[in-house]
Amino acid sequence: MLQFVIRRILVAVPVLFGVTLLAFSVIHLIPGDPAEIMLFGSNPTPAQMQHLRVELGLAQPYPIQYLVYLGHLLQGNLGQSFISGEPVTYEIATQFPDTLSLTIAAMAVAVLVGAPLGIVAGVRPHSWIDHVATGVAVLGVAIPYFWLALILILILAVHLHWLPSLGEGSPQAIVLPALSLGWGFAAIIARLLRNNLIDIYQQPYLHVARAKGLSGWKVLRKHAIKNALIPVVTILGLQFGNMPSGAVAIEVIFGRRGIDSYLARTSFRAYSGSGLVNECLARRQPPPRGASVARMPIGRRGTAGACRCQRRR
Repeated sequence: MLQFVIRRILVAVPVLFGVTLLAFSVIHLIPGDPAEIMLFGSNPTPAQMQHLRVELGLAQPYPIQYLVYLGHLLQGNLGQSFISGEPVTYEIATQFPDTLSLTIAAMAVAVLVGAPLGIVAGVRPHSWIDHVATGVAVLGVAIPYFWLALILILILAVHLHWLPSLGEGSPQAIVLPALSLGWGFAAIIARLLRNNLIDIYQQPYLHVARAKGLSGWKVLRKHAIKNALIPVVTILGLQFGNMPSGAVAIEVIFGRRGIDSYLARTSFRAYSGSGLVNECLARRQPPPRGASVARMPIGRRGTAGACRCQRRR
């Protein structure tokens, strides 16, 4: 087991190196000058722009910039935010717990809703319960989570006044965001568990268990459910890593703190504060470099390139 873990870690090293190299290269291939973007609207002189490039380390050759970036990254130094002036690591540390709590709550919703639906549908295939569970699963996969969030706000918060629609700090405030984010994953779990149970109930060892006189509940608890949960647990691990990506719209819609909403706010402030968005729309030109790295909260020196989406204050 230890050798397997060590081997996997060694395999991950070149993969991580390739990811950092690819991200760094793509950022530099995007048209635009970071210094010009940061000083947009202040009529800077060429000397001021060159001074900013030197300060950010952008005047160095690309290989040197990458080595400096990689060295700072290995030290845990992600630079300093040009919006708040705080270290980026501090910004992430203060915002990430809220995103993590939302992810855990959404995963709990996915398991508590998806597992019973999948079990009932798998034990009674082609029954009316199976049709209802299948319909719920199909709707959960088909409906976008941000649209579901708006519908839940309209029904449960605006009309029925059962739950708050904005803010955080109370257990009730996380119910709607968790439902919106976890419902789609609950549909995946329900569908997968149903199909697994139907296949398992057709296996010979299940027929032997029934022939021995075991009740339906004992067959399910001792034999069927254990084997059916193996792929479900694998999917849970994968989906837990995917959930934070879907939390961007959920955190913005419900006005919650979190790393995704933080990045969205800072990127919007950087563009709207500089007037760069209006200028691009007036000239019918796409926004420069920062649009593709708006989710990367990296800053000055050693993380050259991320400054493209922020304006110097």
